[in-house]
Amino acid sequence: MAEGLRFRTARNLFEAYPDAARDMLASPTDEPPADFCRALLGGKTPEEAITFCAWLLPMPASIWWAHECLDNLGELFDEPDRRLLAQVGDWVGAGGNGPPLLEVMATPDQRTPAVWIALATGRSVELPAARAVNAGILAGLARVALEDRHDVLAAFVEMGLQLAGNEALQRSDA
Repeated sequence: MAEGLRFRTARNLFEAYPDAARDMLASPTDEPPADFCRALLGGKTPEEAITFCAWLLPMPASIWWAHECLDNLGELFDEPDRRLLAQVGDWVGAGGNGPPLLEVMATPDQRTPAVWIALATGRSVELPAARAVNAGILAGLARVALEDRHDVLAAFVEMGLQLAGNEALQRSDA
């Protein structure tokens, strides 16, 4: 799977997205992205694996991944967040071509996990989608019980890597 990803190496991703390097403490290597990401998961700051996946996935796949991660935590969210997640699911289901879900900007002081994901639909220069996706997933993960957090984090990362591989296969078939 790693060979078909958008980037041959983790270093290639960091070169393409300098903001990714600023979002992480990890130094890029010449490892394939999936190997690098799994190494992050086993490192001192496993949350960086989420950050790396957020930058690895293309739009709107990254938003779909975030939606799926948060949807798995649905019981941890209130009704407004669940409704907003449903809107994000509809937005991605429409190919990510609909208007961005920026009505959440009306309450800028509220940055729940679902709000972050909705903000990612705006494709803003000030807030890259990858950064909003990362913030949303990590904010959702913070609601998970500490004893379950690493297992949930690992499942999210594997889901992201699988989606990245699927996206690569679709590009190669096109």
